[in-house]
Amino acid sequence: MNPNSKAFLWAGRILTALPILIFAMSAAMKLSADAKFMSQWAGFGFKPEQATTIGILELLCVIVYAIPRTASLGAVLLTGYLGGAVVTHLRSGEPVFAPVLIGAIVWGGLYFRDARVRDLLPLRKA
Repeated sequence: MNPNSKAFLWAGRILTALPILIFAMSAAMKLSADAKFMSQWAGFGFKPEQATTIGILELLCVIVYAIPRTASLGAVLLTGYLGGAVVTHLRSGEPVFAPVLIGAIVWGGLYFRDARVRDLLPLRKA
């Protein structure tokens, strides 16, 4: 497949949309202060008022990722955010597969839609 093809660009857009939707939904749950979510949130060892702060940070990171001009910075910020998610899951004894997979999708989407990232992280030599 030609890295400059429309298929490559659309694959990148689709892979970018998935984490944006996931993070937007996650931030919305944190900001809604839903009782069911807050009981699960407390199970991770966080105070209820911390959900708002983390939800706002999550939303800001995903907005930076969604803007094409700042998508690389957004991917770095989301990677840091997901690092915290991995630690939180490890601490509570839950599997870390989901945050690691979402991180791979974040970078995969950026890889497919941005030639500069492909140049920086080549999967094979030219």
